[in-house]
Amino acid sequence: MSSDLTVAHLRCEYLVDPLGIDERRPRLSWLIESDRRGARQTAYQVQVASTLEKLSLGDMDLWDSGRVPSDQSTHVEYAGVPLTSRMRCHWRVIIWDENDAATHSEPTLWTTGLLEMEAWEARWITLDPEIIDRDPDALQGAPTQPGTPAMFRQAFEAPAGILRATLYVTARGLITRRINGQPITQDRFLPEWTDYHKRLHYRTFDVTQHVVTGENAMSFTLGDGWWSGYIGWQETRGQYGTLENSALVQLEIELDSGQRLVIATDDSWRCDTGPILYSDFMMGEKYDARREQTGWDRAGFDDSRWLQALEVPPPRVRTPHFGFSSNKPVETSQPLPLVSQRSEPVRVVEKRRPISVHQTREGAFIYDFGQNFAGWVEISPSGQAGTRVRLRHAERLNPDGTLYTENLRRAVATDEYILAGQGTDTWQPSFTFHGFQYLELTGFTEPLPLDQVRGCVVMSSTPPAGEFECSHPLVNRLWQNALWGQKSNFLSAPTDCPQRDERLGWMGDAQIFLRTATYNMDVAAFFTKWMVDVEDSQDTDGVFPDVAPRIEEGDNFVGLDGLGGAAGWADAGVIVPWTLWQVYGDRRIVERHWQAMVRWLGWLESTNPDGVRCNHLGNNYGDWLCIPSDTTFRTHSEMKTLLATAYWADDAAKLAQMAQMLGRTDEAERFAAMSARVREAFQQRWLLSDGRLAVETQTAYLLALAFDLLPEEARESAAARLVELIRELDWHLSTGFIGIKHLNPTLTLTGHADVAGRLLCNEDYPSWLYPVIHGATTIWERWNGWTAEEGFFNPQMNSFNHYSLGSVSEWLYRHVAGIELDPHSPGFKDFNIKPYLTGCLQHAGARYRSVHGVIESRWSLQGECMQLQVRVPANTKATVYFPCPPDAEVLESSSAAATSPGVHPQGHDGDYAVFRVESGVYEFSSASS
Repeated sequence: MSSDLTVAHLRCEYLVDPLGIDERRPRLSWLIESDRRGARQTAYQVQVASTLEKLSLGDMDLWDSGRVPSDQSTHVEYAGVPLTSRMRCHWRVIIWDENDAATHSEPTLWTTGLLEMEAWEARWITLDPEIIDRDPDALQGAPTQPGTPAMFRQAFEAPAGILRATLYVTARGLITRRINGQPITQDRFLPEWTDYHKRLHYRTFDVTQHVVTGENAMSFTLGDGWWSGYIGWQETRGQYGTLENSALVQLEIELDSGQRLVIATDDSWRCDTGPILYSDFMMGEKYDARREQTGWDRAGFDDSRWLQALEVPPPRVRTPHFGFSSNKPVETSQPLPLVSQRSEPVRVVEKRRPISVHQTREGAFIYDFGQNFAGWVEISPSGQAGTRVRLRHAERLNPDGTLYTENLRRAVATDEYILAGQGTDTWQPSFTFHGFQYLELTGFTEPLPLDQVRGCVVMSSTPPAGEFECSHPLVNRLWQNALWGQKSNFLSAPTDCPQRDERLGWMGDAQIFLRTATYNMDVAAFFTKWMVDVEDSQDTDGVFPDVAPRIEEGDNFVGLDGLGGAAGWADAGVIVPWTLWQVYGDRRIVERHWQAMVRWLGWLESTNPDGVRCNHLGNNYGDWLCIPSDTTFRTHSEMKTLLATAYWADDAAKLAQMAQMLGRTDEAERFAAMSARVREAFQQRWLLSDGRLAVETQTAYLLALAFDLLPEEARESAAARLVELIRELDWHLSTGFIGIKHLNPTLTLTGHADVAGRLLCNEDYPSWLYPVIHGATTIWERWNGWTAEEGFFNPQMNSFNHYSLGSVSEWLYRHVAGIELDPHSPGFKDFNIKPYLTGCLQHAGARYRSVHGVIESRWSLQGECMQLQVRVPANTKATVYFPCPPDAEVLESSSAAATSPGVHPQGHDGDYAVFRVESGVYEFSSASS
């Protein structure tokens, strides 16, 4: 019997058709799609074969799970033939529904990469420095100056009978790749950022369609990137120990005869300089089209004047490279591991046309893209040879219409293109990106038409997951701003900003925004990759860093303890795995980083024996960028200690939960007891006899309530005092990065959703909507980045594309739309729909694609009538909380909800009628609310 269910969106380690993975026991997941109420999976069968033909014939030579009675559809662990290098694994899933009817998926694929270092036959190569010496226009790389990138090529012949061609590639630096003049991928910035002291990514590509029988040419260009370019606010390049870029490339051609032909980098490759004169993330790129060598990336090109590449030793592990005990890296004899990239690649995801152009008094043309974003500009100019086109980038304009660039600090953010004079060119940079909304273009007397200037939006291509919409246009724009902040800063790592000389993976920012990020996009693979960076950057003492990937500490870092251990920042080492487990049901992320988390808690306990976290706090940022007041200044130091202690208690509580999930009973008891001791120390130090806290800030009360640090009898008075503190500021917020995440959720869960709604809809300073009213298209770093009274804040720290304060979007999804996970059922296998109505909204709704499928919740108020539309994915269940008085009659699809198919009444809970529902689509309504 055939089922009406559809099995779709098959994923291996969160990715669709991944090539070259290095997981020995990868996890497989799928979605079940159906609008039928109660549709569910009762059994599954995973089938894996080495060829598509074998899979279609039923010859499962790699794995056949057999029929497994289970509703599990995520994280099914491969348990077949041991995986080795270069394997092709074609797979499909058969499922049975509640009626024992079967259906199967379409086949899909994953392949393994080079799992052993011995599989690499390629040698690391770099340019011959004589190339730079003989080129009068080329720049010699120096600590304070980016050098000219080199081009590399190799011609080769391929025999007839090509079955498959696979390219493995990595670099110390960034690498573009071409075969026979064609780019092999649209991915950018390969290999992506890791802690280069500990590991380096490689990528795998199927290039069968690019290799032809007969003569071929393989080529690439090397740029600086994170490896040797400027990182952070350091004044010199080469934070990972060298300014030298190098590449490792291996092409394997499988023939139908069974032979394997390998073309790999060695000193027979040829190299030369080209049209890119310099390129750097911070500084920009200079390209001289007159220096192009036509055909350099194709077979038949005369490269006799090019020089041989130089072979260089492979990289080694360097450890430790930061921390309380050591500040300088030490190179070991251990080869640096080459690991397959485990997250979505960086790509151009959109091209935007400017909405307007105007000319300044100085004659420059200013293009407005209508949106702040990370990326670069592609232009299509024409003109005389030697014409210099300069492209400068900025987030905001000065009052006179010129670019406001002071907040970029040392980042020059300028690209230059020199025309070849051969008709219309189309150009975009290769190895740089900027954060901007406005482009200044010089070099022409007339502006380029708008369709010849295109903004290329670049980001890690994490799949979209969520959408939010409501009746308030400014709130909709606020949600969009937070989404664009994520797009702009999730670029290989979750950075703070994309424009100035920083762009670091600040861990506090990441953990604050993480729940918003999971609603907006599928970031499971992205944060799985980043957690490896975090653990790689952990000190030998167990201290997590403040930024990951880690960078070298220079004289311009502040803090006696270095860039690690700060409360709310280092704690991301616990918060991120816990959150990924909760949101995606990912047990392995907890297992992989368990010992790292235990070491961190051990460090906190050993350095703070009294249960108050006041020692070794690193840079001790506190509630970063909170709005100052006399009260917060008087209690600034004590507030930081309170904040640190609160995070310690929460870390321990989260470890206790994760230990219980892993079956580590003794450790669960240990960390539960640790959390209780710290909670008691918190109360002894800061809880006063009248129920108030000794530190009177909004964030102090928020942490005490959100982290459950108060006795039950004190919670109501603490929540009331929180509301009073807000009222004393004329119903305005004063929190910084740390408090803002908890502000509206905590108000809502303590019975003050009306106050949360009032804060949301405030339009004067300080508020979320104040920047929106004044033209913000992303989230600002500070509440007062610009004000009507003062203009721009101090440019030394004034980003207009910082997502942290946009963590309110979590509340929009969770509590306004009402899509909330059940902590006892990670991964939204069972979840809650519980919208909280706010006074300034007449309708609101969200759509969220969880790991089990699409969840929707949309409510509207029309007079006294309340309507709630709900979608529950197949193979899941939900508890729906419908807002209404106890005596209201609740309908579902125009009939009594109590007798509606798939609906199971659970009584009343306060202002909500409660229903358990099976999968399907539902429409609840009530005539009085």
